[in-house]
Amino acid sequence: MTNTVKIFDTTLRDGTQGEGISLSVEDKLKIAQKLDALGVTYIEGGWPGSNNKDIEFFNRASELHLTHAKITAFGSTRRKDTKPEEDVNLRRILEVGVKVATIFGKSWDFHVHKAIQTTLEENLSMIYDSVKYLKNQGLEVIYDAEHFFDGYKNNKDYAVQTIKKAEEAGADWIVLCDTNGGTMPHEVSAIVTHVCAEIKACPVGIHAHNDCELGVANSLAAVMAGATQVQGTINGFGERCGNANLVSIIPNLQLKLGYNVISSEQLQGLTPVARYVSEIANMALPVNQPFVGAAAFAHKGGIHVSAILRNASTYEHIRPELVGNKQRVLVSELAGQSNLVFKAQEMGLEFSNDNSQSKQLIEKIKQMEHEGYQFEGADASLELLIRDAYGKIEEMFTVESFKLLVEKSADNPSVSEAIVKIKIGNETVYNAAEGNGPVNALDNALRKCLLQYFPNLQQIHLSDYKVRVLDEKDTTAAKVRVLIESTDFNNSWSTVGVSENVIEASWHALIDSFRYALIGQECTPQSADDQKERVGLVNH
Repeated sequence: MTNTVKIFDTTLRDGTQGEGISLSVEDKLKIAQKLDALGVTYIEGGWPGSNNKDIEFFNRASELHLTHAKITAFGSTRRKDTKPEEDVNLRRILEVGVKVATIFGKSWDFHVHKAIQTTLEENLSMIYDSVKYLKNQGLEVIYDAEHFFDGYKNNKDYAVQTIKKAEEAGADWIVLCDTNGGTMPHEVSAIVTHVCAEIKACPVGIHAHNDCELGVANSLAAVMAGATQVQGTINGFGERCGNANLVSIIPNLQLKLGYNVISSEQLQGLTPVARYVSEIANMALPVNQPFVGAAAFAHKGGIHVSAILRNASTYEHIRPELVGNKQRVLVSELAGQSNLVFKAQEMGLEFSNDNSQSKQLIEKIKQMEHEGYQFEGADASLELLIRDAYGKIEEMFTVESFKLLVEKSADNPSVSEAIVKIKIGNETVYNAAEGNGPVNALDNALRKCLLQYFPNLQQIHLSDYKVRVLDEKDTTAAKVRVLIESTDFNNSWSTVGVSENVIEASWHALIDSFRYALIGQECTPQSADDQKERVGLVNH
């Protein structure tokens, strides 16, 4: 048995079948480059026989300078009673110029009779002819045996016949698909073991779905039974309940089971890739997602934090750096002194209960929590508090005032305009901007002020905005807590603001976001021409 497992990523094809996910051609090209850098072996780009967007992707993907991955096109076996050279789907695969084709065929006799309405013999011919035809055209062929596990349990002999036909035709891989996602790990293990004993001419892979939340477990079970290719998606995106999550499969195979999957350096890129794909797909990455979530190595209880200060392995199953994540300590009403000790140590500060700054900081945090602040989800605001307490932050700007105007006429949508006045050094800076709401207008106006002096802020944008009503009984006069998440694609941070006025709460969180982003930066005013060019006033 080989100790190497190949990763087949189908985020760009199967992943886009998930509800709410739509990727443009540009999105798919960007993600493909990230997947290549991660070290996956195959990237399934789409189904050229189904839509023009996928055809455009394949045409443009040929210009990508991939160093590791092979782009593969997806399609089905030939239609019944049709020659393969006359089948539109197979011809489209050839036309887009890929070197690897992934085609699926029926393994379940029930599907043969009901879905494609043909005979069992014709289905076997469809599989053989299609694989043989693509092989004769010089392509590497991956055969996906659709519904294999259901077919095997219903009619074992016929299911095995289907994959033997693909083997006979020269398939390079035979991949067993749990298309309905209903198979149990012990069943996957037994069936894959049997298949690996039957199929000798080519290696076997697994394609699992997550309908029983067993996509990862079934993929691992298949590998341990002899499979050497795993198909899945980043973050488990996919139809219904999703596909097997490669973000969990890769580190489990490599760190827990000892398989060679990707290099240790590539594994350190796992968290950034997971977050990048989530950002591009406009899907929130669950904070508790294993290995890569923001809470995957977060500690809240004081006893836990006290223990990890002595040895992180007391409450962490791996070092987070191995997968590109980081350890986090949350400060809340459940936290003890250890949480603040940890945070201070992260910043190189000496935290002591006898220290006057420490005592003042603890009292301030307790008072702010009583007022409605919550720092467990606002790590950047907490760090700013600690830095302020120890005099370890240089204020790059101060706010003097802001004004808001919201105009709504009967026939037009509302328009928000913000005017912001800040001080940078000895200079007072004004700027105005419109937005699709008051908070967006404030963000735009403040950003215009700061970009003149801190051009690196151009890379930063708000990725999430949440409002929580704290005193519901007070109805519209209730105090609210606003949480803002910001990102520059490499890092993300969260800030918090509390007030009876949602605009003021948002403003406090927004200011903290920019203050945090400016830690360690230098003020580098742009020239007048640079400023004009940035706002489009210089003609080329």
